[in-house]
Amino acid sequence: MRLSSFLAVFRPALPLILGLSLGCSLSLLMVSWTQGETDEACGDDLGNGRLIHSGHIRDVPDGQDGDGNKDFQPRIVPYHKDPNKPHKKVLRTRYIHTELGIRERLLVGILSSRATLNTLGVAVNKTVAHRFHRTFFFTGLRSAKAPHGMAVVAHGDDRPVWLMYETIRHLHKHHGNEYDWFYLAQDDTYTQAERVMELVNHLSAGQDMYMGRPEEFIGGEERARYCHGGYGYLLSRSLLARLQPHLDSCQNDILSVKPDEWLGRCIIDYLGLSCVDKHQVGKCFFKAVNEKLNLFTKTVEMTYRYFELQKNVDPEREDSAQFKNAFTVHPVSEPALMYRLHKRYNQIELDCTYALIKLLQNQINNISELTPEGKAGATWPIGINPPFRPKTRFEVINWEYFTEEHIYSCADSSPKCELRGADRADISSVLETAVGRLNERYQPQLRFRKRRLLNGYRRFDPTRGMEYVLDLALEAFTQKGHSQVIAKRVSLLKPLSAVEIITMPYVTEATRVQVILPVTAQDQDFVGNFLDMYVMNALDTHDNALLTFLFVYDPFDAQRVSQTDVLAGVKAMIGEVEKRYSDVKIPWISVKTEVPSQVKLMDIISKKHPVDTLFFLASVWTEVSADFLNRCRMNAISNWQVFFPIHFQEYSPTLVYRDQQPSAASSFASEVLRDGHFDRHVFEEACFYNADYMAARTKMAADILDNDELLESMDVYEIFVRYSGLHVFRAVEPALVQKYVHRECNPRFSEDIYHRCVLSNLEGLASRSHLAMSLFEQEQANST
Repeated sequence: MRLSSFLAVFRPALPLILGLSLGCSLSLLMVSWTQGETDEACGDDLGNGRLIHSGHIRDVPDGQDGDGNKDFQPRIVPYHKDPNKPHKKVLRTRYIHTELGIRERLLVGILSSRATLNTLGVAVNKTVAHRFHRTFFFTGLRSAKAPHGMAVVAHGDDRPVWLMYETIRHLHKHHGNEYDWFYLAQDDTYTQAERVMELVNHLSAGQDMYMGRPEEFIGGEERARYCHGGYGYLLSRSLLARLQPHLDSCQNDILSVKPDEWLGRCIIDYLGLSCVDKHQVGKCFFKAVNEKLNLFTKTVEMTYRYFELQKNVDPEREDSAQFKNAFTVHPVSEPALMYRLHKRYNQIELDCTYALIKLLQNQINNISELTPEGKAGATWPIGINPPFRPKTRFEVINWEYFTEEHIYSCADSSPKCELRGADRADISSVLETAVGRLNERYQPQLRFRKRRLLNGYRRFDPTRGMEYVLDLALEAFTQKGHSQVIAKRVSLLKPLSAVEIITMPYVTEATRVQVILPVTAQDQDFVGNFLDMYVMNALDTHDNALLTFLFVYDPFDAQRVSQTDVLAGVKAMIGEVEKRYSDVKIPWISVKTEVPSQVKLMDIISKKHPVDTLFFLASVWTEVSADFLNRCRMNAISNWQVFFPIHFQEYSPTLVYRDQQPSAASSFASEVLRDGHFDRHVFEEACFYNADYMAARTKMAADILDNDELLESMDVYEIFVRYSGLHVFRAVEPALVQKYVHRECNPRFSEDIYHRCVLSNLEGLASRSHLAMSLFEQEQANST
């Protein structure tokens, strides 16, 4: 999410509120219409909301617009069922937009070559490709080493016209039913992605459109025009479908050395369409006429704007309206120039956004005077949601107190802890921003320098963002050099702005989960409770989950397994479950090792299962539930993400309940969480795919050639963090509950793993209040 900040300064007499933006842009709140054109860089942006409208507007009554309202005409699709034919089962698609026939808006194709793919092609990919839904790079011959992260399609021939011919065929064949519009440009073209997307969003997908910079054919005798390829051009899906049957004829009949001219000639000869840079669209609106609401349309002219870049031009100094409002710039001779253009246009967009925010704030401020509350009804900062108002005392948002060194609200419930990491960086940034905005507000009369932070408060308001209140000791300097230390209170806000949706691969709750349970001789007393919970939540409910035991013997017990099997009781329990459920088989694997390293055990399991297996690595204290198995399926994504849940650990019943008995409701994890805490020191449970684990272990192989002990010093979590490159998702999991147990910490593991085990035992005893009560009762008993 993007954050902007605002600052307010409070004086003792009359509060003075400043609304100052500190960083990124805010999302647009409203759009207003104005008539007339302007040459100002932000003129169209402030008047019409974007840079693509001219002021050509006319009113047309409903029913007199001709083809303008075709897209708004409802159509009834009749359904006839033939009783003589057998009923066919309807095949439901995976996604709703597929079933409804909803297509993506725009696909982008960049025409490149083997010589420029790794230079200009990479520059295009880094500057604008991520702003489009999908971008392809078309080339004749693929270079020896294709750039990473780019979708490159090689047609096998470097002839320009052949490249264009194959590109049009490829777009229609593979993507003709997926997109409404297709944008083609050369790799020496800089494209302002947001403006092209805005233009496409205002065009109807049901009409034939060939839009770009019109160019005369050689000779210039005919009135028809083709679209210059250097400035990019738009092709509608319907035009592409009509053009497809004639491509072979165009390939044989039209002789040209320029691919854009060849394509324009083909479209003109067979479809009768010429390139245009302007298009009129109808906008519907309601208007009160004679006390009735009538439907009208406005005709708005959409313009495709472009700019021809001269040699040795500095983008930072180019200030013409044509340059600032352009969708595309051509020619771009080198990658460095592409990046400079991208920086310049980002700055133009940022300046226009700030100007639009200022205009909207003024409008809100003026309108607020007409509200019942008057001027006081305007929220601070203007345009941001008002603070959250709790309805009960349980909804009150607490403020966190902090200084420059400590914060008095800690994750482990300590009264004070040191500021570290992101918290320390956040406080430093807020202090620096506050002093900077004060200097901007009062210079040149006064200049401030921070002495120290007296008091600091912060809270996160989910309706508006992170709020801060700072009491600062400032040294104020006048223009004559006099100084004085003063105290000022300032308020800042980092508002929540544009929330971005991250696309994730498709997952389903129907995936089979392979539960892996390692068991040692010390753990066998806890296996009975694990099996009871597994039978109740997986077998009785017919959940798509399988269980495999991994019996871990030390060398001494392994030698005596034929005479005395220390895990015979566990195997007997498994046999009882298999008798009870005749269709269930619970396999086990026996291994011998002195150090039961998690990585060594997973190496054995991984080799015995297919690569597409979804593993849930459990422990004997885990209580498996159906809710958690579903979250395991949803949060572990093949080749994308692994899931390490933070289980809920019960406290020691001896310390928590003492002479009392736990309530009946606390005996079931599915009803309510019992007295305990989320144990963030344990990384034993994990959900991941076998293919992801095998890929990470392959990358790790080079590091363990000279150091075999590395396997004993690492766990599966560290393997994925260091060697996988996947998202490692770590989150609290209320559905994963463990009973209290004092773990045996193996000193042969790494220092980090051993230390985490010790901390888990210590923090898992009881809460601070329970420990304090136990100490109090013990002191009372000793005193008597």
